[in-house]
Amino acid sequence: MKNFRTEAIILAVGMLLLGVFIERGFSTFAEKDRIVNVKGLAEMEVPADKVTWPLVYKSLGNDLNSLYDEIKKSNQTIVQFLKQKGLEEKEISISAPEIIDMKAERYGSTPAPAYRYNVTSVITVTSDKVDLVRSLISEQGELLKYGIAIVGGEYRYNVQYEYTSLNKIKPQMIEEATKNAREAAEKFAKDSDSKLGKIMHAYQGQFSINDRDANTPYIKKVRVVTTIDYSLDN
Repeated sequence: MKNFRTEAIILAVGMLLLGVFIERGFSTFAEKDRIVNVKGLAEMEVPADKVTWPLVYKSLGNDLNSLYDEIKKSNQTIVQFLKQKGLEEKEISISAPEIIDMKAERYGSTPAPAYRYNVTSVITVTSDKVDLVRSLISEQGELLKYGIAIVGGEYRYNVQYEYTSLNKIKPQMIEEATKNAREAAEKFAKDSDSKLGKIMHAYQGQFSINDRDANTPYIKKVRVVTTIDYSLDN
């Protein structure tokens, strides 16, 4: 009988301790679930620091030798024009001309073209002197004096502006995005009668660089979104 009572007491104490542990476990589990997930946005407008400008012109003729001499002279004129305006030779590259034999392109009863050869020449400027190049684009009409008409409108020969100095502004933008995320978390904690705890997880997110708008491709909008999990305390 005595052993039975002892076993009963031990069992009762065990059940009591088990209940305490279970209660504490649920409490700890609930506290772990008290997390707020917030996002912080940072945006910045920056001027492009690299420009690629293709100067494209066409040459028509029936004799390849004559066209070669004409293209060579035109290339020299364009390069001289660019250097006189402030660009360096290392910023200028000349591509091999693209030649279309109009006679070979004829189909069916299509009338014979006035010229057999249609040659596309491209001189490309790649520079960090963005403002200078932008001014030269508006002055390219001066080449008409030398019989050179720069053509546009072809998608593959569009002017391209880039921003290559992302690492310089990354720390500042991450700091701003993190600050904005914390402000959102603090507001949530206040509204839920809680206190904001420590950061549980943080995800920087990817930076994106896009044109500010279609009319100002030389101004870029840099954007980053951070995602942060904060714990909430009572």
